Amino acid sequence: MAITTAASRLGSAPFSDASPIELRPNFTATDAKVVINAIYRQVLGNDHLMASERLTALESLLVNGQLTVREFVRALAKSELYKNKFLYPHFQTRVIELNFKHLLGRAPYDEAEVIEHLDRYQNEGYDADIDSFIDSNEYDASFGDNIVPYYRGFSTQTGQKMVGFTRMFKLYRGYATSDRSQVGGASSRLATELARNSASAVVSPSGAGAGFSYKPATRSVAPSRAFAVPMYGTGTRLYRIEVSGISLPRYPRVRRSNTEFVVPYDQLSSTLQRINQLGGKVASVTLAQ
Repeated sequence: MAITTAASRLGSAPFSDASPIELRPNFTATDAKVVINAIYRQVLGNDHLMASERLTALESLLVNGQLTVREFVRALAKSELYKNKFLYPHFQTRVIELNFKHLLGRAPYDEAEVIEHLDRYQNEGYDADIDSFIDSNEYDASFGDNIVPYYRGFSTQTGQKMVGFTRMFKLYRGYATSDRSQVGGASSRLATELARNSASAVVSPSGAGAGFSYKPATRSVAPSRAFAVPMYGTGTRLYRIEVSGISLPRYPRVRRSNTEFVVPYDQLSSTLQRINQLGGKVASVTLAQ
């Protein structure tokens, strides 16, 4: 059963009914290949993997039964491949968020969990922090040695906190996206909520209809005053329309993250209609002073 009646719009439907992938005894080479691909997808956050990037030596050990799924996950999370994708380019708090998502299948519950891993990373190093995830009682109870980690945050399970459900949607942005292609970039997604000990808003993934949300400039540099007053006259009331996801009328069609229009009142209706025709989502309409 889907977690909510609107699960398809939240993008979690592919996981709500999926069964865990397990490497059972007497497995075949085909079974091992399915497991290996599932591990790459989970631990690498659905990021594209080129053939030259595959860890073929580790794959051979797992196919030959010399390595468990748990140890393959551990080795992948410690590899230069994982570090180049997620450790080196990101802030440490973002790295820990991703480690929770990739290795335990959930979001951090509170700031104390993040601080614990920050301290371990600083005092014992990156590998020791990865071991703390893989060797934890939670990992053992949820996945053991032979189950591929999966997103547990989308369903209610024993020992999970409800706040983890809402926070998971800040980390997961759709089945077809990856953890390196999100509009949030390298910044933490949960720092504010964790610091305030508050739940996160559940927002459907980008591109999922009304779920496409406007993202303001990083440094809030959008002008607060309109410079078009001389064009329309000092007695004309102007409105600023902030828009996300608009497609420019050209080939190839390029979707811009956000833009804004400053128009007089008598052009407001026609401009909104044009934005709708271009597939844009209006984030706000405010008076331009």
